[in-house]
Amino acid sequence: MSLNIKDERIHEMVREAASRTGLSQTRVVEKAVSDLLGRLATEKARHGLDELLDRVHAELTATGGPLDFDSLYDPDTGLPR
Repeated sequence: MSLNIKDERIHEMVREAASRTGLSQTRVVEKAVSDLLGRLATEKARHGLDELLDRVHAELTATGGPLDFDSLYDPDTGLPR
């Protein structure tokens, strides 16, 4: 399979990146695409975590707000109840 990139600016950027890194033009493109896909995966994971935290926050708020940590421990021993 081949790519046919007709934008001369892209060609120049790839040539410059290859020259600066010592990588082939193919490896420069491979690394750029790989890095982009990695960032997209990280953003998706972060978005999923944000959604989970929002759901947990909503549930805690609906069930009485913040926890009273003192109620979790025996006042005499300091051990969990």
